[in-house]
Amino acid sequence: MTQGSDGLEGVVAARTVLSEVDGEAGRLLIRGFTLDELAGKWSFEETTHLLWSGFFDDLADGLAGPLGVAREEVFREVNALDPDLLALTPIEAMRALAARLADGDDLALAFRLLAAPAVFTAAVIRRQEGLPPVAPDRTLGHAADILRMMRGKPAAAAEVAALDAYLVTVADHGLNASTFAARVVASTRAGLASAVLAGISALKGPLHGGAPGPVIEMLDEIGSPANARAWLDAALDRGDRLMGFGHRVYKVRDPRADALKRATRALGEGSNVLPGRLALAEAVETAALAALRERKPNRSLQTNVELYTALLLEALAIPAGAFTCVFAMGRTAGWIAHAREQVAGGRLMRPQSLYVGPPARAAA
Repeated sequence: MTQGSDGLEGVVAARTVLSEVDGEAGRLLIRGFTLDELAGKWSFEETTHLLWSGFFDDLADGLAGPLGVAREEVFREVNALDPDLLALTPIEAMRALAARLADGDDLALAFRLLAAPAVFTAAVIRRQEGLPPVAPDRTLGHAADILRMMRGKPAAAAEVAALDAYLVTVADHGLNASTFAARVVASTRAGLASAVLAGISALKGPLHGGAPGPVIEMLDEIGSPANARAWLDAALDRGDRLMGFGHRVYKVRDPRADALKRATRALGEGSNVLPGRLALAEAVETAALAALRERKPNRSLQTNVELYTALLLEALAIPAGAFTCVFAMGRTAGWIAHAREQVAGGRLMRPQSLYVGPPARAAA
């Protein structure tokens, strides 16, 4: 047996037409389009159609209508929010509500699963703030309705555009941990809901989708550009990981960081953007890259998606505790596409492990 790699580094586990992460070139390709061609130019609904095309026979050209209907359908489950669920973190409460959806493989369920993180997260946030949930509006685009359900009032066009760009940016990203988890579950023919729940559970981890929240803590502690280098040096002296820097695949700058930086800049210093916040993040980025070059010259540790994810979602007044939920709102489109692709052409995933325990021995 060929010895595998811890963490499956370099192991090809699936063939896909959906996306390619080129770590050497710093390029994300989604069905033939670079991220620069999609983020800020295509809507989330258009990007989802691109990902799902060919995996559902009854997929129509426009997704805004059926996705709006699906938001209304899953809103019925919001009544299940009880004190026990509201005591959980937003991602745990959202996952519990999503688990109430009946499993299957049809397009109608796919829309409900795509709608679920948006509807349930908004309801959880509002209930935890002592406010009533806001019912969806099927006439709105997905990003616009997400912000309206969270706030109870319409969002500015620039804010809607920023969230839409974010959802597109994170919609799919190769065989990352949560997508791999979704494909493993899909390979058992368990159903789309089970695959999406597996994706949510993997995304929850602090080494995956749970990472952007600590970026806000870092920025708050640094406080001003003048403090950046000293704070970062102290963190590195302690052996801390700098959140927002370094990536398992990218050896150069994460292209998603640039897409989200542009989206954040487009919001300007108005709206919910804290005064000077973008300038602080840029100063921290410059100082961190310099410190990492000096201290870890043999490693290429560049800006990743987390830094500007945190900045963008904070600018949209989304609580840091719900950042991972918003990540799931976009990535669910990719999980569903990968699950359908796995079922269409893949076998049951059953890798082998290499036993390194003690040799066979007789019982006492």
